[in-house]
Amino acid sequence: TIYYYNAMDTCLVKRASRILHSEPDVIKGDTLIDTGSGPTIHQLLSTCESFKEIIATVYTYQNLWELEKRLKNEPGGNRYRGAEKEARLRKTVKQVLKCDVHKSNPLDPVVLPPADCLVSSLCLEAACKDLNIYRVALKNISSLLKPEEHLVLSGDLGCSFYIVGPQKFSCLVQRREVLSETGFFIQEPEVLFRDDTIVNDCSDFSGMYFNIAYKEKEM
Repeated sequence: TIYYYNAMDTCLVKRASRILHSEPDVIKGDTLIDTGSGPTIHQLLSTCESFKEIIATVYTYQNLWELEKRLKNEPGGNRYRGAEKEARLRKTVKQVLKCDVHKSNPLDPVVLPPADCLVSSLCLEAACKDLNIYRVALKNISSLLKPEEHLVLSGDLGCSFYIVGPQKFSCLVQRREVLSETGFFIQEPEVLFRDDTIVNDCSDFSGMYFNIAYKEKEM
């Protein structure tokens, strides 16, 4: 499926609403793990009605502290509109853990049973400098997922860099076939192509991708 959007904020709204929310009868279960949540909750808001338990994971302590503040409704935490939805999310998120996708157990030293669903948004392409490292990281996070269950992977298309404040970060340009090379079958590929006239020096992305993938049964 292909979509077009006219501005960056429209893209963000579509991304938040489509992750899992579009397939509530297919992608559901007891436990969901979000890999590389960062300090944001948009991807979690779309999942809290389909799962009994959500485990959020972040790479940096700063993001961990910010996410915990938001989930605990503490002063200083950023807010999204929708108090009822956020209240439900706070009840569903049971743990916020540190993660490192470059470890064979990304949650080391914590060991968890494999989850019913794995979500990762705008994480792996920022953490991996080349496709070989990306493949290893994808295999590492797949260890957190039960066989024959779903990975929902989303990120930027054609993005080689992004800028936050004064800092410029590199970003890995994606290839969809890497999923099939690491034991996943893509069920629903979707693309949001950029279709605006806004000059944006903060990133060179051309759109966003959404892949709903099925983890193949281990032999």
